[in-house]
Amino acid sequence: MRQVVLDTETTGIDPASGHRLIEIGCVELINRRLTGNHYHQYINPEREVEQEAIEVHGITNEFLADKPLFADVAEEFIEYVKGAELIIHNAPFDIGFLNHELKNDGNRFGLMEKHCTVLDTLVLARKMHPGQRNSLDALCKRYDIDNSHRELHGALLDSQILADVYLMMTGGQVSLALNAQESTTSSAGKSSVQRLPASRARGVVVVATAQELEAHEQKLATINEACGEQCIWLQDS
Repeated sequence: MRQVVLDTETTGIDPASGHRLIEIGCVELINRRLTGNHYHQYINPEREVEQEAIEVHGITNEFLADKPLFADVAEEFIEYVKGAELIIHNAPFDIGFLNHELKNDGNRFGLMEKHCTVLDTLVLARKMHPGQRNSLDALCKRYDIDNSHRELHGALLDSQILADVYLMMTGGQVSLALNAQESTTSSAGKSSVQRLPASRARGVVVVATAQELEAHEQKLATINEACGEQCIWLQDS
């Protein structure tokens, strides 16, 4: 399953008022694992960036002056996202701007819905945490994800943070060393899983309680809903 976590930055908040894209950032997930295959592009919007927007993302008119137009990068972008499920926080905003750019480009490639499906993590978060704040910063705090390096918004940085949030919201990302002599290492460099030598291993079986089994089934149901009824643990073997 290929998913692309996407974020954009813009000159303002409303494409109907003539505002344009200035940055697209994407990170790729294959079977819920980050691949390192990113897409990142700054775009010349052919108009001024509003000061209020600059205060949010820090991207100035001078910086964008020599960047390519959307029409120059549209084909490469569409090829990158084609066939993927897009993971976006507040998807109508980003999809609205992307479709506006595609229309301005003569509709050569059609709209985003022609190429991708979309999962809105804001909608998902509101279902999971009704009545609570569900901004990206609030979700980072809720799921204990470090975003202290996020002083300003940025499309690639925000898509990387959103990928971590999405994985935690829908069951986490597991990476175990296969070699018995190895252990997994976190981003901070600390060993998170240490395999014991065979001489110290003990075959202890712990049976789950009824409450634990019920919690397990509820977690699987949440994962199944988030991944479009394709949770592999609920599929017949």
